[in-house]
Amino acid sequence: DTPEITRSEERAYIDTEQHESGRARLRKHVVTEDVHTTVPVSHEEVRVTREPVGPEERTRSSASPIEEAQVELTLHEERPVVRKETVPVERVRLEAEKVTEEEEVSTKVRKEQVDYDSGRGKGSEERTGRGGRDDRFT
Repeated sequence: DTPEITRSEERAYIDTEQHESGRARLRKHVVTEDVHTTVPVSHEEVRVTREPVGPEERTRSSASPIEEAQVELTLHEERPVVRKETVPVERVRLEAEKVTEEEEVSTKVRKEQVDYDSGRGKGSEERTGRGGRDDRFT
């Protein structure tokens, strides 16, 4: 039986895994602001007009007795009216955007090294990779 030793070494496989890194929130709150605008408003005012009764009209209408009388005219005015309604104006959402950056990663790997003593001398042989190699000692 030929004596032999199996030499091993670590290999580094670098990958990524996902972790929670923080949280973002959207909140809305109500603020009040003053709105000023000028609105034209109109109103009615009384104006008294007098016009003489012509001779044709005097003959057509019968003479009315002299007495107290009263007539009334209703006056109108416009007043500003504020009406409010709530309308949607914007949709706001949070989205996560993936950004990729380069990050330097370093680690240490261990490997076994085989030392030999041939009786005529000592040495060590380090190998990386696969494949057989025949080291003869003379």
